[in-house]
Amino acid sequence: MSFFKKIGAFLKKEFPTDPKLLRREIRDYILITFFLATYTLGVVAFIVKSEIVGGGVAGIGTLIYYATGIPVAISTFVINGVLLVIGFRVLGKGFGFKTIYAVIMASLFIGMWTAIIREPILKDDPFLSVVVAGLLVGFSIGMAFRYGGSTGGTDIIALIVAKYRNIGPGKVILFCDAIIISSSFFVFYFFKGATVIEAVRVVIYGVMLTFVYTTVVDMVVVGGQASVQIFINSSKYKEIAEMITHEKNRGVTLLQGEKYYSKTETQVLWVVARKYEVQGILRRVRDIDPNAFMSVSNASGVYGKGFENVK
Repeated sequence: MSFFKKIGAFLKKEFPTDPKLLRREIRDYILITFFLATYTLGVVAFIVKSEIVGGGVAGIGTLIYYATGIPVAISTFVINGVLLVIGFRVLGKGFGFKTIYAVIMASLFIGMWTAIIREPILKDDPFLSVVVAGLLVGFSIGMAFRYGGSTGGTDIIALIVAKYRNIGPGKVILFCDAIIISSSFFVFYFFKGATVIEAVRVVIYGVMLTFVYTTVVDMVVVGGQASVQIFINSSKYKEIAEMITHEKNRGVTLLQGEKYYSKTETQVLWVVARKYEVQGILRRVRDIDPNAFMSVSNASGVYGKGFENVK
């Protein structure tokens, strides 16, 4: 298959021909764009301009900006571009077009906000800047995740590492953020002439920022629970099972049951998935069978293929 045919097949997969599904995709892209705009506003107005360094590629871009003067928008675009290429080669079809779109738009928005905002909004209150930035960035990233978007960056690194090593993505992202934030001490001390106390203060603010926005993202996306179990009762259970297996790449268990009142046999699908996948699964089930009966409950621990290993 030629390169252009691969691109065509990829885009056909990402943009369905069914009008209803296409409208939903367009809505998702509009919402992702809006939340990327608010996310980058928080990065520029309350982080970069306030001389605070957070995690992720935006944090690396901020360090490069303070050390060399290269605009954050350019450095983040280049770094994310390299990671996208690597991600495509390693992760293959598991890599979505929305991630590419989000990375490009985030870089454009950072450039736009940098040109518009010349001074930090909360100039003399770095602590409040951390709080506001954490809330705004965390909420925006969380909402973008809910509609299938991603800011790329260290998320891609985490997915690549998780593919070859038994290390959870969260640990990889935390490790990357720790290195980035710790590096801010040396950048501010050696390149900006800050005192040791001032450089340490930058690191502390970076840790606080990471704690706030990751907590907010967790509340928005997963609600503190990593996985859920879904029970689906539908007469179209075969179509739904095929969709979950091949489209959502999740295992399905078919349970044989009996309706107590009518004394008729029924089939129930049992699915375990990550919580951020729930909305996508439920919407697709509704597309197949609007009358399907579904129940979702939190799973405090899920162990096995595709989830955690027993330590």
